[in-house]
Amino acid sequence: MVLGKKELAVLDKFDFDVIPVGVKFVAQRPDKVERLDENIALCEMLKKAQEGNAFFVDAKNHTCEAGLYVLGQADAPGPFISGGFGAGLKIFEEPRSAGRLYHYLPRIEKNVVNYVAFAPLDKLSFDPDVLIILAETSQTEILLRAMSYRTGKMWMSKFSAAIGCAWILTYPYLTGELNYTVTGLGHGMKRRKLFPEGRQFVSIPFDILPTLLQTLQTMPWVLPAYQPDGLQFVAKLLKELGITPPT
Repeated sequence: MVLGKKELAVLDKFDFDVIPVGVKFVAQRPDKVERLDENIALCEMLKKAQEGNAFFVDAKNHTCEAGLYVLGQADAPGPFISGGFGAGLKIFEEPRSAGRLYHYLPRIEKNVVNYVAFAPLDKLSFDPDVLIILAETSQTEILLRAMSYRTGKMWMSKFSAAIGCAWILTYPYLTGELNYTVTGLGHGMKRRKLFPEGRQFVSIPFDILPTLLQTLQTMPWVLPAYQPDGLQFVAKLLKELGITPPT
């Protein structure tokens, strides 16, 4: 399903401090955005888009080996894979611990992605593969509840001490699973001081985004039990269901 402004308009109701960003992974050069005119890390590209810039990048734009690795555009240097680099950074105790990272990182296969396009929501000219939202906890709760409102699916967060960009960008794209993580945890992004700490990145893949947006239009955003008379509402519901609350 190709999403338009009408479908995405429900997100305006959140009044996010930071505008959501759409990301597209493609083999062919995008024709509706310009190539980024600087070289930065993958996580910095996300920040650049949050600041209102629409662009695409290729392998030459990357300054961080980790970004190229998770996009399948380059192999990681030997000391990365063996764990020497992660241990040297003191993220992990020793190389054998750091090396495990490369056994479970979500990585796109080689020759699948040659370009990555980024665009803030108000400049989106493509159907995003992943929509990335930087939210406050109260906003995240609504987004996660919208994901599980019709399905009952469990909320699940996946992240790692390093190469956090993989869990925000490539994991949702590869698995079709919504992912969320708290800012301030990943080594590279924390070292670069890119994002305010204590918020959540919510990454929504293309295959569940339409349903989530539709659900946001119909489900209650503030639950009855959260209202000022929430205790009375719960007590009334228990009584209607024939349940006697514990004393």
